[in-house]
Amino acid sequence: MLDVRRLRVLREVAVRGSFSAAAEALHFTQSAVSQQIATLERETGMRLVERNARGVRLTEGGEALVRHADVILNRLADAEAELEAIAGLCGGRLRLASFATAGATIAPRAIARFRELHPSVAISLVPAEPDQAMDMLRAGEVDVALLIQTPWEPAPDDGFDRLPIVADPMFICLPEHHPKAGKARLRLEDLADEPWLLGASGSACPDNAIFLRACEKAGFEPQVSFNSDDYLANQGFVAAGMGVCFIPDLALISVRDDVVIRAIAPKPFSRLIVAATLAGGYRSPAALAMLDVLAEAGRSFQGDRRELALAS
Repeated sequence: MLDVRRLRVLREVAVRGSFSAAAEALHFTQSAVSQQIATLERETGMRLVERNARGVRLTEGGEALVRHADVILNRLADAEAELEAIAGLCGGRLRLASFATAGATIAPRAIARFRELHPSVAISLVPAEPDQAMDMLRAGEVDVALLIQTPWEPAPDDGFDRLPIVADPMFICLPEHHPKAGKARLRLEDLADEPWLLGASGSACPDNAIFLRACEKAGFEPQVSFNSDDYLANQGFVAAGMGVCFIPDLALISVRDDVVIRAIAPKPFSRLIVAATLAGGYRSPAALAMLDVLAEAGRSFQGDRRELALAS
């Protein structure tokens, strides 16, 4: 295999017209230049340079090799410049995967802040539910993914590093004319006989697991009347009288006029939003910067929480 350093020496000899001039330009000794050319000729199996009274000239093989060397060295220079830009966050890309409720709340804040700090990095948001986002992380299709985790369980040992972003409390969504709609806070046991809407993903879904655990602690098994993973659709089903439901704060970016949102007494149950990357994998400077920005966005969202459920 040809050595790039020796190709650079050959090109310099061709440009300068002599070994001595090439040595001076490269900060080599003339002997070192001669040795590099001799080694390159052994590697190629042909004479590349001929000396004469006027200096040196390239053979046909030398001219061909210099043409290719120009392309190779220029591409290497471009690669080095691009890597320097990526390292300095003056280039490169960042792909963030997010599920719907975080994609409508945390992600916009984080992306706006990231663009403000690093405008030269190309950034894209990929809509993906947590299971799909984890598959995309494993396949290298995204760099960072927002996931949901139950707060009482340790982070699973599944090949991902998780950075906690924000605790997302759950509220109760009721029809506006429900008999208990006038209370600011509700105990789950007071709703034990109500029909409930539950996510379609079953108990494996963190949101469902949090709801079922909360009902268990309240001493009842919920009567599930309908399954849907769409929180906006669930508000419609609640308004239509099909039941009541748990709903996380991140999903309250839009609330219908014909439902009410109430806090859970004595304290809310929460899901944990985390930013995941591959454990032990390469994290680009852009990915590391995005983790910092997501943590900042989570703190900001925690401070700006609207407490919709506390309105009477």
